[in-house]
Amino acid sequence: MGRDLNKVMIIGHLGRDPEMRYTPSGRPVTTFTVATSRTWNTADGDRRTETEWFNVVAWGNLAEICKQCLSKGQQVYVEGRLQTRRWEDTEGVKHTSVEVVASEMMILGDRREQIPNHDADIPASFQGEEEYPF
Repeated sequence: MGRDLNKVMIIGHLGRDPEMRYTPSGRPVTTFTVATSRTWNTADGDRRTETEWFNVVAWGNLAEICKQCLSKGQQVYVEGRLQTRRWEDTEGVKHTSVEVVASEMMILGDRREQIPNHDADIPASFQGEEEYPF
């Protein structure tokens, strides 16, 4: 019998701040969206860009880390598996959603992007200046 594999890796930017809630049993779950873009040139030489949005779900300790450390606009690496959810709403309409269930997350990009409001307490006149201005 062959082996099966369900693995996804994405690098992109958060489309919104993560939202955390708890299951009735008290288990934390955090959701957020990640946008990935690809660019190519058409046969006519026109440059095109396409953005794909992914819904990401993190559970347990990873959910808490994502809520504490991530914010809208940050670049992030997410690794996990694809999961399809199906449900019927109160009006009987059937819905389907594909999401990435995260098993790993790494913050990418500039260190200054990783700390939300990192210089909110620093007066604007001092932001970006060297420690020794002479």
